[in-house]
Amino acid sequence: MPGQIALIDFGAGNLQSVRNALKLAGAGDVAVTADPEVVARADRIVLPGVGAFAACRAALFGIEGMVEALNARVRGDGVPFLGICVGMQMMAGIGLEHGRQHGLGWIGGTVNQMDATVREVRVPHMGWNAVLLDRAHQVLEEGEAYFLHGYAFDPANQADILAVTDHGGPVVAAVGRGNILGVQFHPEKSQGYGIALLERFLTWAP
Repeated sequence: MPGQIALIDFGAGNLQSVRNALKLAGAGDVAVTADPEVVARADRIVLPGVGAFAACRAALFGIEGMVEALNARVRGDGVPFLGICVGMQMMAGIGLEHGRQHGLGWIGGTVNQMDATVREVRVPHMGWNAVLLDRAHQVLEEGEAYFLHGYAFDPANQADILAVTDHGGPVVAAVGRGNILGVQFHPEKSQGYGIALLERFLTWAP
């Protein structure tokens, strides 16, 4: 099993719910932390996120040394990383919620508003929906997951799309490259499907 998991606390995530789900999945040491030094030593990193891209971005980037620690540990050292909901969106180059904001830039693309008039469905997208794989991945399987979002990731490179869902047309449900994985849905709210996903994340060796 993995060593310490850093669950990033930047004031914008269901931290206790995600921590509880990780523990249910078999995680031992889960550090809920805003300390870049803890992140720099972590064996796996989880970035949750609830709310607007701009507010989440300001909070994450506002923690001195955090983005540098994430870049060093995830991109430099290659430790497994999971972004959840807005935590996934933070991986993008650009987010357009409440103005144009730069994300972490780990996966090129833009986080755009889902247009209810074009899709002819209710936005935000809220509730259970199918996760359909675009390509095989060690952590992802097809199933039903819980979504809650009004903006969606549009990757620049189609090869970075791992799974989609349908809400008036295709919506990106998961992106990834190498040791980084992001899911638009909430594993911590997705019952058995979500816990099984976290179990696979805990043993993932990209």
